[in-house]
Amino acid sequence: MKKLLTCLVGVLMLATAAWSQSTEKAVAALEQQWLQSQKANNAALLTPLLAEKFINTSSDGKVTGKSETVAEYKTTKWTSAENTDVKVVVYGDAAIATGTYKGKGTRAGKSFDVAERWTDTWIKMSSGQWQCVASQTSPIMK
Repeated sequence: MKKLLTCLVGVLMLATAAWSQSTEKAVAALEQQWLQSQKANNAALLTPLLAEKFINTSSDGKVTGKSETVAEYKTTKWTSAENTDVKVVVYGDAAIATGTYKGKGTRAGKSFDVAERWTDTWIKMSSGQWQCVASQTSPIMK
């Protein structure tokens, strides 16, 4: 009986680890889709990734919701955008993604050249779809 219980616990641990790795890859792919929306200058690619009650805190401290964030993306033209050091940690139906970002372009007619560290909080919605509910960026001092 003790051996059977030990085997079942081992199988459960392996299944949990495999599910977690699969989820990490899925969320990392969503982060890549977000980056692709910037590279393609296409806010429509970002819209389905953000939850209706999404909250963004930008590196200048400005807080916006989903509609304001998407509207800002529509006024932004990226000439370059790159994420590095992307990591995802899963906590049940939540995941925290972190990484660094470098981007250049223009926003509302003003040039920008930024280096930032970001943290995104993703939740698995009742539909089974993962959506970002909060994003925060901090400038990396050069």
